[in-house]
Amino acid sequence: MTDTMIAVIGGSGIYEIEGLAGAEWQTVDTPWGAPSDAVLTGRLGGVKMAFLPRHGRGHVHTPSSVPYRANIDALKRLGATDVISVSACGSFRDEMAPGDFVIVDQFIDRTFAREKSFFGPGCVAHVSVAHPTCPRLGDACFQAATAEGINVHKSGTYLAMEGPQFSTLAESRMYRESWGADVIGMTNMPEAKLAREAELCYASVAMITDYDSWHPDHGEVDVTKIIATLIGNADKARAMVARLPALLGADRTDCPHRCDKALEYAIITHPPARDPALVAKLDAVAGRVLSA
Repeated sequence: MTDTMIAVIGGSGIYEIEGLAGAEWQTVDTPWGAPSDAVLTGRLGGVKMAFLPRHGRGHVHTPSSVPYRANIDALKRLGATDVISVSACGSFRDEMAPGDFVIVDQFIDRTFAREKSFFGPGCVAHVSVAHPTCPRLGDACFQAATAEGINVHKSGTYLAMEGPQFSTLAESRMYRESWGADVIGMTNMPEAKLAREAELCYASVAMITDYDSWHPDHGEVDVTKIIATLIGNADKARAMVARLPALLGADRTDCPHRCDKALEYAIITHPPARDPALVAKLDAVAGRVLSA
């Protein structure tokens, strides 16, 4: 049994939570470069917490320039066990309206300009992401959101696009009608894949701000309206996060879905053939199996 540490990756308003004891910004060095920002750590309800601004304070990173590998490595290095992604998204469904939350359980990855794995030549690994989020953690987020009176949907498929531009009308219609996606965003991939490689439980809470461009009654995305909805969503997200320590508890047992054992049989390269330099970079992410 280990200590639970809930790590929240999200926007600037998410980590300003009342009652965070011992709050301290920590700079974390990683072999993958600098994370998006320092990490705010503390305790909430007796449970360790970590908050990482995905785009950096002041929003300095584009969706494509976010240092996803450094972010996940930094959280793992600090002792994170459970990662909650909180992010803005557009909706492809009438019933998933601006202001609603969606507990994402599937992804379609359309990103192409990002490093998507910690592994590579010299240490090859293949991790299953058939079920890319942790049901236990997603259920906790759903319970917390419901308790706060948030209109929350228990499942949904997230289309991850490269950005930074929003979808064309043709793309929006295709993602909705042909591909069956429910929401669209720019930041959950490769974040979810990297969390799985790092053997971290990962849940994605998508906060709907708009209807993308497909909806005949809403037109194209209006950034000013998105920002207004974002402010309200941040208040809801803080309230949801504040309930998670009581739901998850301070003592961490093994994940029943084996998220924390994702690398058990994933590394293919024989030990004598492994690149020592890459293995050294993997000390936090894969040290459990590489040192065995």
